[in-house]
Formats: sequence, C-alpha cells, structure tokens
Amino acid sequence: MKATLMFGAGDVRIETVPDPVITAPTDAIVRVVRACICGSDLHPYHSMAASERGRPMGHELIGVVEEVGPDVATLAKGDFVIAPFAYSDNTCVFCREGFHTSCPHGGFYGTREVGGMQAELQRIPQADGSLVKVPGTVDEALYPSLLTLSDVYLTGHHAAHLGRVAPGKTVTVIGDGAVGLSAVLASRQLGAERIILMGRHTSRTDLGIEFGATDVVAERGDEGIAAVMDLTNGEGSHIVLEAVGHMPAYEQAYGIVRPGGTISRVGVPQYEEAPVGFGSLFGKNVTLTGGPAPVRAYLEDAIPLVLDGTIEPGKVFDRTVTIDGVPEGYAAMDAREALKVLVTF
Repeated sequence: MKATLMFGAGDVRIETVPDPVITAPTDAIVRVVRACICGSDLHPYHSMAASERGRPMGHELIGVVEEVGPDVATLAKGDFVIAPFAYSDNTCVFCREGFHTSCPHGGFYGTREVGGMQAELQRIPQADGSLVKVPGTVDEALYPSLLTLSDVYLTGHHAAHLGRVAPGKTVTVIGDGAVGLSAVLASRQLGAERIILMGRHTSRTDLGIEFGATDVVAERGDEGIAAVMDLTNGEGSHIVLEAVGHMPAYEQAYGIVRPGGTISRVGVPQYEEAPVGFGSLFGKNVTLTGGPAPVRAYLEDAIPLVLDGTIEPGKVFDRTVTIDGVPEGYAAMDAREALKVLVTF
C-alpha cells in the first residue's frame, strides 16, 4: 500500500509499505476513504531530526472496515467508521470518566508499530472501543465534516467543554487554524453570547465569522491584549480557548482572561515551563485546563449533528489532494497557502 512517511524536517515522502495485518484479536483493518493533514503534523515538519527509516504520519480518518480480529464484537466488514486520533478500549476507568486519551490500553498513531493514517489502509487496535460506526448510507458530501470528528472539530469542542462555555459568556479563541475555527463553531453550539476570534488571515477569520465569531482581533502580543480588553470594557474574557500551542499564545491567554475565568488549551504545547504565578494565573483566580481531546467521548453525540446539517465543520478543508499529493499538502499548509488539506483515495 501507499503510505506517508516523514524522514526529517520538510522531508515527506509517499512510500510503498507492506499492508497492515491483524496482530491482536481486538484489531481491525480499515480501508481509508478520507484522511487529512493536521496542524500538529507541522511540528515535526519543522523540527524532526533526519531518519533513515521514516516516521508514519497521520492520525485522522474515515473509512470502511475490511477485516476484524476474532474478538471484535461490534463491527463487521463493510461498516463505515470514524477513527478517533487516539485508540482506546472504551471500558477502562479513564474511558468511563471521559478521558480516553489516558486509556492504559490505548495509544496514538504515527509509530512504526501502529502506523499512520495518511495511508491506504490502517490497523486499528482496540477496534471495538475505538471505532464508531456511522449509521445508514453516508452521503459523500458529508465526508469532510465527518472526518473532522476524528480530531479537529471535537478538539475545538473539547476546549469549549472544558472551558465551560455557556450562554451569557464571552469567549476568546486564540488561533485561526482549523482547531481555533472549530472552537468558534463549538462555542456557538454551546450558546456563547460573544465570541472573539484572534487571527490575522482574512480568509480564515471570514470562516470564523460564518461559524459564529462576533468580533475579530488581528493584533498580537500586547496590542492584541489591549484590543480584547477594549472590546470587553476592560474586564477580559470569561473563557479563553488557546488553539496554537506556542508560548506567545499562552501569554496572550493569561493577559486577556477575566478574573475568575478559565483558560482552556488544546494547541499541543511546545513548551514545558510556563508562568502560573501571581502575575499570570494566581492573582486573578484563573483556572487552567485543557489537553489532548478524548474525541471518542463526544463522537456519538456529534455524528447526528453532521448528518442532519446542524453543523458543517468540514468547511475548514480548503484544499484536496490524492495520497500522492500529500507532500505538496504539507508544504501548502506550512506556507499558510492552505488551512487544512483533505486527502482522497
């Protein structure tokens, strides 16, 4: 099969590799129908050390079950499924509490053992717990939006959920990438009264307005903080959803959050040390939350919203490539010529 491998910073190749096989009785093999490139894939694209073997890439897919292991009870060949970006058993104590990304029997894609989803076929460990079947005959026009439920839209929802977005609240979203725009859409779904989107790219912030943003702030740093404070009468935002992952975004977040407010981070942090003292969080009684989204916890509720047209998060895809075009897709996203790239097979 064809699969995407990264051999170092900026070095993405499509290689022919062996087809995946069932290695555990709880596995399934899925034929990938749609995959995509994630903003988090750009972190290794910028910094990965050179490798002779290459790293399998991709963690988002929708597809059709081709084969199941003998212990898989809820799936059959031909089922149309969504695969969360992390696999899990959906039965352990952490899964039952809604944090599937901490499942002791789970893990993440993008390793040589499990493989990556920017490929023609994918082995899914813990298939009963991980894969969610989409009911009925699926309209191909809905494929992009269903694919966002594998990661990006439900990551935005996770940010809003942990931030306790609710009617009457002012929410500020930092970042106009696909996750940030998804956080805008999720905040609107949860009833936020005002949604301020901090982003500089008009084509993206225009989509943010369509998704429900009431205000756009293009400035960054101190100027951006001042602009948000001006919009909120000097009070700050009840909830800040940080969808970037770099320190300047975190600094903006604690600069604009309201006393007693919440910062919810879902941008994969590219740092370990960050201010939490009196001048940043403590002095304002700010709650800091967020983390890798347990999208499996939200999938059953989200699928009907896509199927009935309540939400259309697939609008974040603005470029489509075949599997052979994935390297160009990475380059386009890195150059900010594309917001999010859809991969067809």
